Amino acid sequence: MSLTQSRPIQLGMRVNIAQFALLVGVNALVGGMLGQERTVVPLLATQVFGVPGYTAALSFIVAFVIAKAATNYFAGTLSDRFGRKPVLVSGWLVALPVPFLLIWAPSWAWIVFANILLGISQGLTWSTTVVMKIDLVGPARRGLAMGFNEAAGYAAVALTALATGYIAAAHGLRPAPFYLGIAFAALGLGLSTLFVRETREYARLEAKNHIARSDGRHDHLGDHLSNGQVFVQTSFKEPALSAASQAGLVNNLNDGLAWGLFPVLFLSAGLSIERIGLLAAIYPMVWGLGQLVTGGLSDRWGRKWLIAGGMGVQAIGLAIMATADGFGWWAFAAVLLGAGTAMVYPTLLAAIGDVAHPAWRARAVGTYRLWRDGGFAVGAILSGVLADLYGVRTAIGAVAALTALSGVVVAVRMYETRHDPVAATTLVPGGTT
Repeated sequence: MSLTQSRPIQLGMRVNIAQFALLVGVNALVGGMLGQERTVVPLLATQVFGVPGYTAALSFIVAFVIAKAATNYFAGTLSDRFGRKPVLVSGWLVALPVPFLLIWAPSWAWIVFANILLGISQGLTWSTTVVMKIDLVGPARRGLAMGFNEAAGYAAVALTALATGYIAAAHGLRPAPFYLGIAFAALGLGLSTLFVRETREYARLEAKNHIARSDGRHDHLGDHLSNGQVFVQTSFKEPALSAASQAGLVNNLNDGLAWGLFPVLFLSAGLSIERIGLLAAIYPMVWGLGQLVTGGLSDRWGRKWLIAGGMGVQAIGLAIMATADGFGWWAFAAVLLGAGTAMVYPTLLAAIGDVAHPAWRARAVGTYRLWRDGGFAVGAILSGVLADLYGVRTAIGAVAALTALSGVVVAVRMYETRHDPVAATTLVPGGTT
């Protein structure tokens, strides 16, 4: 029996709290799959496989991100066509072999291949949990919903990065740290298959009752855009959507840098693997938990200046990381970087949800996530080349300047997307309101 036949469909976090909480938990498992790599895989490159040069060592990030970014784009279209749940379950099926490949890989090429699969999986699972939560809550608490979603995912990234650092210190870089990934993949697949419900009808309800903004912003775009039109509006044409897309790209450019070069910088300073794991965890932990606050604040204060300010805070954190020395200063820089990212990350997703019509919102989210996660690859390549040519600190400083410039673009180009929401409506069995 379908959900529409068994009970009314209502938009809102409170009335859908059971499914919302389940999806938060599922996204924590998605984050854990990524977190198993944060501390260990960069060290595998240098200590196990002897990969020469920073650029080559970051090849696993490039492979991961290209696969994830492309999959993000198609995940939105697929979820509109086939439903959200099948896409989510498919993502977990792709994730199953990843930890085994990381454990048994005989060469660096196998690690790169595992990261292609991980990228496809992350694109399908993380994108879909974002869309499903936006479906459920409606317009009133979109920022808070994205705060919970991203907090769960990145807190899990941080905790898993920390745990794998301690496990690797005690038991070696392989296989013990990746046992966590096996557990996460099995649990995520089971929960998604057995307990997660389809949410596409919630988006259809919101689209049916959509009311134009009083200021006329962006409603001229209409509700029947082709895939190409959605891509152009989100990427280049619509001011708020395009400003959000470039900010998302630069934000994840920072994370690609942090993922690939921070452990190498810390190791070169003589820090232990335990301390490297702790520093690798601070940034995503502050990022993750901070979103529990910043997502809700964006519902009250608006999106634009949280995004612009967050990019500025990230730039300061990166500048300190590039110029300072010692665990204490690096920990402080990681806190700033995490706080700035927390200001930006859920707020950008909420802004996309504000502007995009419910009929093509999933495709807009997919397009935005294509650009945002493409930043991982840009960050890995740019920082790797700069590090090879000029050193790690110069690479970090250059990215700090680029991040500050991105914040200026948001301040100039983006308008405030947050507006007073329409009260949630109800679809009763039989399809009437």
